[in-house]
Amino acid sequence: MSEYDKVKVGKLRLKGEKIKSKKRKHKKQGKDERDSEVTDNDTIQHGGWWKIKNFSDITGTVAIEFGNNSYIKALDNGLFTLGAPHDEGDGPAPEEILTAFPINETKIALKSGYGKYIGVDKKGHVIGRSDAVGAMEHWEPVFQDDKLAILGNNGCFLSVTDDDDVACIKETAGPTEYICLRSIVQRVDDPNKGVPTEEQGSLNEVEINYVRKFQKFQDKKLRINNEDRSQLSKAKVEGTLHETLLDRRSKMKADRYCK
Repeated sequence: MSEYDKVKVGKLRLKGEKIKSKKRKHKKQGKDERDSEVTDNDTIQHGGWWKIKNFSDITGTVAIEFGNNSYIKALDNGLFTLGAPHDEGDGPAPEEILTAFPINETKIALKSGYGKYIGVDKKGHVIGRSDAVGAMEHWEPVFQDDKLAILGNNGCFLSVTDDDDVACIKETAGPTEYICLRSIVQRVDDPNKGVPTEEQGSLNEVEINYVRKFQKFQDKKLRINNEDRSQLSKAKVEGTLHETLLDRRSKMKADRYCK
């Protein structure tokens, strides 16, 4: 077992701790399907590692890719280099795998597989030798125009030199500073994504939500229609749920939009 394999990754430690037409709808669906296929193919080509596009996804196991299927690699002396290109379908090697920790709403910390936090020294070299997170171990991912660059604490962007050394020496980001941050963390789709807050939950809860939202009584007491709610299930399937809910509220004279 190598020294790298013996390292256990622990928790983060901080220094000094703290309505459209059917035609359009079908067209959109077709676009979504194509976008999904592109994303899936990209993930497959990188061994299951998917491209991070949002700051909120930067957590846990990640890898920093420069070019195509080449990742920055931690060396046992604390320095970093650009690893050799991988074959299509292969993910990063163990030495190319990092752990990301959010520090605040804009910055992260990174830890190498050797259990050391990654920072920048006075000469702009990227090093992984710290046992805790200080100011020099802060990194700021910058998303813009579907591109990503990572800003170091010295005000320069992460890049790879002509000698394949990893450094932060340029104050502006260009093609040599653009990276792809990849994750192997399993993504969980939110079943309520795109669903209004009022329409989340059972039909009984949905009706209560809308009564609460549109009620006109100053005493704030809910007037709920106690008639059979089976019509709500049918209305939901037929796409007339809102109209049916309004009709039920109007019978209770509980809606400020009711005549």
